[in-house]
Amino acid sequence: MRILHTADWHFGRSLEGRSRLREQEDFVDELVKIASDQQADLILMAGDVYDSVNPPAAAEQLFYEASARLTAEGRPLVVIAGNHDQPERVSSVSPLVSRQGITLVGLPIAEAITVHASRTNEIAKIAALPYPSEARLNELLSAEGDEDELRRAYSARVGKLMRMLARDFSSQTINLAMSHIYVLGGVESDSERPIQVGGAYTVDPSALSIGAQYTALGHLHRSQAVKSEGMVQYSGSPLAYSFSEAGQAKSVTMLDILPSKQPVMEEIFLSCGRPLVRWKAKGGLDEVYRWLEEGRDEQAFIDLEISLTEAMSLGEIQQLRKSREGFVHIRPVYPEMEAAELQHERSRLPVPELFRRFYQRQTGGAEPEEALVDLFLQLVEEDADTKEEETQ
Repeated sequence: MRILHTADWHFGRSLEGRSRLREQEDFVDELVKIASDQQADLILMAGDVYDSVNPPAAAEQLFYEASARLTAEGRPLVVIAGNHDQPERVSSVSPLVSRQGITLVGLPIAEAITVHASRTNEIAKIAALPYPSEARLNELLSAEGDEDELRRAYSARVGKLMRMLARDFSSQTINLAMSHIYVLGGVESDSERPIQVGGAYTVDPSALSIGAQYTALGHLHRSQAVKSEGMVQYSGSPLAYSFSEAGQAKSVTMLDILPSKQPVMEEIFLSCGRPLVRWKAKGGLDEVYRWLEEGRDEQAFIDLEISLTEAMSLGEIQQLRKSREGFVHIRPVYPEMEAAELQHERSRLPVPELFRRFYQRQTGGAEPEEALVDLFLQLVEEDADTKEEETQ
């Protein structure tokens, strides 16, 4: 069975007031073509259909059109709600679309979803868990309010739900899991703003150890594997939705799976969407206008940081915006600001990294040996112990 895994469409999202709808339409076109060209037997959409619980009508229409087009050739589509979605809104049209092979899951369910692939005559069992907030689980996970205690309780609850859904797994079926969660160790970006990333609502990878051959995850916008038992993967978002995703290649995941066999995975990179880039113009306005004349990043949205010695006038800012509509942020940086920023950056670096940078400056770029770094750390620790003793 060939399975296409995607997530985090965020239909209806904008970038600082700039619509992304056309780019999202281009993504749907590309996804439909990939599904057809790759002979996908099943499509998994792992949450965050929309960017808000009350999406604009154009976003809903795009989702319905995408669902209809993806299933037009008879392939099933299974969609779960993410943390951005209103669960009842996602599943509200189920009575109209279920006969078309479209399964929409808004709230946690009690049984795995069964899907038949007509091309291969195989059966897939999907342990599908939409975003499990306390409200959606309809229970209080911890009355203590302690973050560590809540995280353990939350992870245990997710694990219990996943094991319950996996009861129908067998050696004769394609056994899959799908959820919209933050798994410990995942790399996040600014785009996942409303969920408690890395905090109490964090799931231990062991909660996903339910015997699934592949676990399709949504929520994190960078495509990445999770260190866990079995194959666990975030497909990432199809578009870059914040400048923290600048430079990320966007993709969907294609799988070939036989019952009781290890999946064969392929990452298929997307060409849709305008890139998000960061420009740091140390040479001031002259450097920016040179880049514009060269046609640098012509189709991109740009976050510009420009080093200046004198303040930019309102006219200069307006002229810069007129020269390229892709400028989203224009941030002048002055010498005193750069010094403060450098000091702030240094304060956040771990001591070993600070020592390495100091050593490189003093030696013209040489890397210190690990033994030397260890010796320096010992000296720092001894100095700290001495100062503590003096204060007692």
